[in-house]
Amino acid sequence: MEENKLIAKDLLDIKAVFLRPNEPFTWASGIKSPIYCDNRLTLSYPRVRKDIEQGLADLIKEKFPNAECLMGTATAGIAHAALVADILDLPMGYVRGGAKSHGRNNRIEGEVKEGMKVVVIEDLISTGGSSLECVQALRDAGCEVVGLVAIFTYGLEKATVNFENANCQYATLTNYDTLIEVAKAHDYIKEADMEKLKAWKVDPSDESWMNK
Repeated sequence: MEENKLIAKDLLDIKAVFLRPNEPFTWASGIKSPIYCDNRLTLSYPRVRKDIEQGLADLIKEKFPNAECLMGTATAGIAHAALVADILDLPMGYVRGGAKSHGRNNRIEGEVKEGMKVVVIEDLISTGGSSLECVQALRDAGCEVVGLVAIFTYGLEKATVNFENANCQYATLTNYDTLIEVAKAHDYIKEADMEKLKAWKVDPSDESWMNK
């Protein structure tokens, strides 16, 4: 099985990803969604975890071979950054959601240097907003962010636009389109569900997908 399909099936098998096209989830933003993703669960499954960390390491070697340091996003990307940094024998750190209110008021934990070539590690890309805040924090600190890698992306157009506007390349191990095809092939969903799942991705804010 191709790696992107293998990772997608792993996420489904351990229930890191739920698909409920007929009983949608409500995201914090209020958006109704047929999918919910919690990639933190991957850390609890050694085989899945090893496949993901090796996959991320290979992705970095392929797409961003000049990386000098890995930076995880807080909190979901921290463990993955540490594990992948160990595989690649690279320094690592992480970027907080905001600066500490005490001590040195750091937002970036770990050593950073002017011009350091950094790859950001994230677990999930939805619109890309929080990921790109980390990218900007690193740029503000003088780093050269050469790219970002993540386990999974919903593949939303808004994310593509946001990353393009930020002039930041990104790559993921698997994605929404692959996941729903794997889910159908392994009977996680029915053929009749596919229209709803595909319609949601076109415009998540348009709830008409629920009536497909």
